[in-house]
Amino acid sequence: MKMRYTNQKFKSAFQRYKIVFLFIFNGIISVRAQTNSIILGRPTDHSITASVMFDQNVQFYLEYGTKSSVYPSTTSTFTSIANTPIEVSLSNLEANTRYYYRMLYRLVGSNNYTATPEYSFHTQRAVNSPFTFTIEADEHLYDKKGVKNMYNVTLANQAADKPDFMLSLGDIFGDDHQPFSITSGALDSLHRDYRPFLGNICHSVPFYVCLGNHEGENDYYYGITPPNNLCIMATQWRKFYYPNPYPDGFYTGNTDIEPYGIGNPENYYAWTWGDALFVVLDVYRDQCDTSAKPGGWSWTLGFPQYNWLKNTLESSNSKYKFVFAHHIRGQGRGGVTNAKLYEWGGYDGQNGTNYNFPNKRPGWAKPIHQLFIDNGVNIFFQGHDHVFAHEVLDNITYQSAPMAADSTYEIGMLANADAYVSDTINGTGHIRVNVTPSCVKVDYIRAYLPADTLSGAHRNGEIAFSYTIGTCAVTGTIDPKNEEIVNIFPNPAKDKLTIQYANDTNISRLVRIQNAVGQTLVQTQSQTIDVNHIPDGIYFLTIDADNSHIVKKIVINH
Repeated sequence: MKMRYTNQKFKSAFQRYKIVFLFIFNGIISVRAQTNSIILGRPTDHSITASVMFDQNVQFYLEYGTKSSVYPSTTSTFTSIANTPIEVSLSNLEANTRYYYRMLYRLVGSNNYTATPEYSFHTQRAVNSPFTFTIEADEHLYDKKGVKNMYNVTLANQAADKPDFMLSLGDIFGDDHQPFSITSGALDSLHRDYRPFLGNICHSVPFYVCLGNHEGENDYYYGITPPNNLCIMATQWRKFYYPNPYPDGFYTGNTDIEPYGIGNPENYYAWTWGDALFVVLDVYRDQCDTSAKPGGWSWTLGFPQYNWLKNTLESSNSKYKFVFAHHIRGQGRGGVTNAKLYEWGGYDGQNGTNYNFPNKRPGWAKPIHQLFIDNGVNIFFQGHDHVFAHEVLDNITYQSAPMAADSTYEIGMLANADAYVSDTINGTGHIRVNVTPSCVKVDYIRAYLPADTLSGAHRNGEIAFSYTIGTCAVTGTIDPKNEEIVNIFPNPAKDKLTIQYANDTNISRLVRIQNAVGQTLVQTQSQTIDVNHIPDGIYFLTIDADNSHIVKKIVINH
């Protein structure tokens, strides 16, 4: 177990944000609710990193084990400074294993610890082991294209999928809207503001950042009045709050060590999980151009990243290969129409009639799309266009992810759908990917605010589009059990919720209603539940019997 404070340079900056609320009951100091966030990152076969942050000065430790509610291993006790993350590494873990943990914490000076709910995570899956991961993109809460309540619904839907990890495909923090006047304090706030949202699920779902254009971490800004520029300060604050991978024997990626306290920028990386190779690209930082929005041949991955990508694909024997970036060539709109052009496809111009790759990239082996063809890449995932779009070129799927928090359900469809050649669908939500030894199943999971489901035309969590790669003889959830059929009504519920079982035999069933952070609000064996005391929102109803475990999303709307 190791502990790491993120960049020491920024500790003092957090003191100005420190607000401490103390509740004193009978002389005992206690921590008020919702004061912490845990963001898991960098899961490997034997370790995981937990970035822990409180808004008060707190002492805490983690306890963990391989059985629920049994925690034989314990970390050291750490003392945190308000609004300053501490990275705690849990090491010497077993591969291909689910771990359960909880955090115990107390205000500095108090004698009593408070325990969080139990959380969990999974170490690297073995070959031939099924698993699920999720993808979101373009959260855009910073410019109000994204809506906070909508984003919470998307996050809750992802939590219900119980993924091994989740990826965001960028435009999370919105750093580049005032690229030459933005301050370090503003960049601090933009990055810190997402922790309360992601903390709702990332205590149990490790989080990977793929950089977008609005993160502002591109080569053009890097050289302007360093170190006080958008690229350098944004990189420092991103690393401060979110643990992304760096080359360590499990992950490969960018090996650069940058000045100004950045160290490794943690911007592109790859790893294997089960039967799949995951490759995350940074299509902004290594540009050889003089523009914030390069076009045509002036955009590039840069040869070091290109060569790393080539070697990574060629050396992998994984059954499935997934590549992720914010967008092909960083800017523009569309999928396969871009895949034929410039560094990605090798052809000049919008019509792609002149193959000019050898002249424009002398010494490079082949265009990126050809690398994908030759090395069996299955899916390229991108964001940027705010719309779900599914296209196929040369047997490679080009998959665009929808916006994660669009309460209009139409932003990307109205603005960018005409840049695609097939399968564009409106809405908001996330992409769920189930990987099994025989196939990959990709689902577009729509998210809806409760008020927008009342007509019955749509329901939150509906599958808007699905496709498979391989032979999917059997579909369903990962680790299926003998699940009985139940009917839960009304949903949304106002006063009471009724559970009707298809099997009415005398089976003992434990029913729980839990919120998005795993707290149990109701525990009963009754089939009729009073929900008057539960606030409006989206919850998870779990039903456990001897041979089944059922999870259903429910909406309470008084």
